[in-house]
Amino acid sequence: MRPCLYPDIGKKARDLLYKDYHTDQKFTITTYTSDGVAITASGTKKNEVIFGEIQSQLKNKNITVDVKANSDSNLLTTITVNELATPGLKTIFSFAVPDQKSGKVELQYLHDYAGVNASIGLTANPVVNISSVFAINTLSVGADISFDTATGNFTKYNSGLSITTADLIASLTLNNKGDSLSASYYHLVSPLSNTAVGAELIHSFSSNENTLTFGTQHALDPLTTVKARFNNYGKANALIQHEWRPKSFFTISAEVDTKAIEKSSKVGLSLVLKP
Repeated sequence: MRPCLYPDIGKKARDLLYKDYHTDQKFTITTYTSDGVAITASGTKKNEVIFGEIQSQLKNKNITVDVKANSDSNLLTTITVNELATPGLKTIFSFAVPDQKSGKVELQYLHDYAGVNASIGLTANPVVNISSVFAINTLSVGADISFDTATGNFTKYNSGLSITTADLIASLTLNNKGDSLSASYYHLVSPLSNTAVGAELIHSFSSNENTLTFGTQHALDPLTTVKARFNNYGKANALIQHEWRPKSFFTISAEVDTKAIEKSSKVGLSLVLKP
């Protein structure tokens, strides 16, 4: 099996349990200019605060340029070059304005048996991050390390492993400098109806607390999907998502605290429009 990058370990279960759940109102629309520039505008209302963002993306052969601006007056530019010098190599250069220390160069390389990601900040004393995943048959093993050259300390060291089959993915990761242990499970029950179940258990060694989350999804028809999840703290979430036209989705999600029914539930709406 082709290896992945380190953030992809356990991603299938996380997407099942957490992706597309909202307790706010979000609107996203994408359009394209005549010369191929994709422009995406989005707005999110959370409580009484509205956060806006606009992004433009230009692709030319193997080069992609993304420019993103938000209502906090931040401007993020990302330049991605695919297949640079050798197949499987991706180079990413990013910087944000007005943050002068945000510049970063990142290299991603995918091979038949390994996935490597390395990044370095463009400062006098940069933070260096290296992660890698090695895969043999159904087993993938990886590590993720960050080193701050200014202080001489490791700011992050994580490790993980994953077992992947045609319909089952199980992963185990050790995060937060060894303080957090996470185990996740994803099982595709029926490919025809896209029915799947998943679970994640997170244990914190410092607080000795456990967080257990169960989730499931099912396609009512080729365009409509329902999802639900529940955790050991009594929080229950559910959503229904409808693809009313290709790549355009309308999602309604809700959250209820079963241990405090007297509190009002939270309802989120999301509308994504693409031509």
